Amino acid sequence: MPEKCSNIIDDLIKERHSKGLTQRELAEVANVPPLAIARLESKKNIPRLDTILKIAQALECDITVTPTK
Repeated sequence: MPEKCSNIIDDLIKERHSKGLTQRELAEVANVPPLAIARLESKKNIPRLDTILKIAQALECDITVTPTK
């Protein structure tokens, strides 16, 4: 998995923990299957962009794009 993708996932996991949500609770709020959260957090597969955006929105986070140098 690309490092930048892994970093985004790490940030989403930290945010979930800071909000005191279980994977199942986050899945309900994000309107994604609980398995999607488990797969995302295991980093075994590269997640779909729409899944990342749904999760970020549920966590009230922004995903920003910055140019590489």
